[in-house]
Amino acid sequence: MADLTKLAKLLQELDDQMVGCMKCGMCQAVCPVFAETMKEADVTRGKIALLENLAKEMIHDAAGVQEKLNKCLLCGSCGANCPSGVKVMDIFLRARVIVNTYMGLSPVKKAILRGMLTKPALFNALLDLGSKFQGIFTSKVDDLLGSSCSKVLSPVIGDRHFVGLAKQSLHSKIKALDTPAGKSGKRVAFFPGCLGDKMFVSVAEACLKVFEHHGVGVYMPEGQACCGIPAISSGDRVAYDKLVKINLDLFSKGGFDYLVTPCATCTATIKEIWPKLMDEYPATMRDQIRALHDKVMDVNQFVVDVLGVKPETPAKGAVKVTFHDSCHMKKSLGVTSQPRALIGMNPKYELVEMAECDRCCGSGGSFNLYHYDLSKQIGERKRDNILATGAQIVSTGCPACMLQMTDMLSQHGAKVAVKHSIELYADSLR
Repeated sequence: MADLTKLAKLLQELDDQMVGCMKCGMCQAVCPVFAETMKEADVTRGKIALLENLAKEMIHDAAGVQEKLNKCLLCGSCGANCPSGVKVMDIFLRARVIVNTYMGLSPVKKAILRGMLTKPALFNALLDLGSKFQGIFTSKVDDLLGSSCSKVLSPVIGDRHFVGLAKQSLHSKIKALDTPAGKSGKRVAFFPGCLGDKMFVSVAEACLKVFEHHGVGVYMPEGQACCGIPAISSGDRVAYDKLVKINLDLFSKGGFDYLVTPCATCTATIKEIWPKLMDEYPATMRDQIRALHDKVMDVNQFVVDVLGVKPETPAKGAVKVTFHDSCHMKKSLGVTSQPRALIGMNPKYELVEMAECDRCCGSGGSFNLYHYDLSKQIGERKRDNILATGAQIVSTGCPACMLQMTDMLSQHGAKVAVKHSIELYADSLR
């Protein structure tokens, strides 16, 4: 049983955060989950009503509370549109920590989050090994999208069409980098993220190509760990705290002007969640997180706002590209024009906007694992909006969204490639 004093303190902090909610219901209009289920328990107002009696509800049915809390994409649409400015994502993350503290982790989650994710060398070795043998269990579906399926694993993963592990991970190709600033006068710490390192290696390589072209020095230390979002989304503060510490120790050793990532989720986690959950950290860690806060930047924003790369006139090429605003990129970071500017730098492409370009694609990390049918319903709406543009490429700034859109388009048999915006810009460089 968890320490009752700690739980009481956490519950009190949660109550203090929820007092601003007026139960107005504005969240209903923007919640992608509620739009599909039309259940009050699935929208923010309903979840906050549950959390107002959290202690009693946990004692009565802890598993039921956990199920209701986890049925959320953490997309931030409700918080971005809340007239009272309620910090909804803070509330939901803290509530998940409370419920997990009370219930404890399942053996599977404990093995993944604490046994593998917090041990970068082991995690890397296991996935490098997995990439060599994944062909035994998977079959290619679409060469354009790079998608696969698996009849052997279908009882576990269903009919998903997924992007496999890269044949060679980024850390296998380039263990570390430590180059000085060139003509730009800037030096960045590069955080490729788990997906950029192990699946979408072309995205990470595009970033490095852009840095080299513009004379940006790169500090990419060996042994980087996950940003921590899978752990904290599961309510696991133990694994989350370890991951934060590993990365802080690594990046405190290098001098740099910015910490740049090609993953909107990683950027938002480091920039927003790390500072919000640092109260119990030692003073040194808190100082390191504060120092990082103003340096953390999405790669699109860095190239446009810092390096000054902007098109004089929008490109009018033969290939149509549409852009999906990931939830973390737009709602958390406020980055919208920059990736569009980079797409406009490539003369081969013409940007065509899709309807509901900033509506959640339905990925939500572990939400996709536990609520795939619902995730798929939300994703199919995004797919239909993509197809309506007639674009040959859909671009975004979040690798997790790339996974979801690949699945939706591949299952539909649509011949639309999925690319990161930095890849489209890097393709224009020689």
